[in-house]
Amino acid sequence: MIWFKDYKIDDLQDLRSANMGEHIGFEFLEIGDDFLTGRIPVDHRTTQPFGILHGGASCVLAETLGSVAAWMTIDPDKYRAVGLEINANHIRAVMQGFVVGTCSLLHVGRRTQVWQIDMMEEATGKRTALSRLTVAVIDQGTLSVQKVPVHLDL
Repeated sequence: MIWFKDYKIDDLQDLRSANMGEHIGFEFLEIGDDFLTGRIPVDHRTTQPFGILHGGASCVLAETLGSVAAWMTIDPDKYRAVGLEINANHIRAVMQGFVVGTCSLLHVGRRTQVWQIDMMEEATGKRTALSRLTVAVIDQGTLSVQKVPVHLDL
């Protein structure tokens, strides 16, 4: 198991309250030994004007899973996990139902982690998107990146 402690789905429910996850109907589904799954509905909250799943909603699904998974691997009393970079390849349009994301660890270092999130249409199992999230692990007291003087000689 890669998690800092033996988390259960109930332990994660408050992490989706009063934030973007709650707004779009995000749900945690399963915690495995080395993966985390969740899903979002394809409805009026998550579609773009042409009735298909908005690419940004896929990124919210991916970042939610990756950020929470990263948090689950660290001591939350000492550290926090914050997103550094996300990318997504949107492969297949979805117009209804649910999209399920499965998040798995690609790299863990002292200060960075890289997570892959595979997104599938729940009804068919067909891949809809693939995302990669890079996360920084910072000290709990750190709320911002320290400014470093930069001199550009143009």
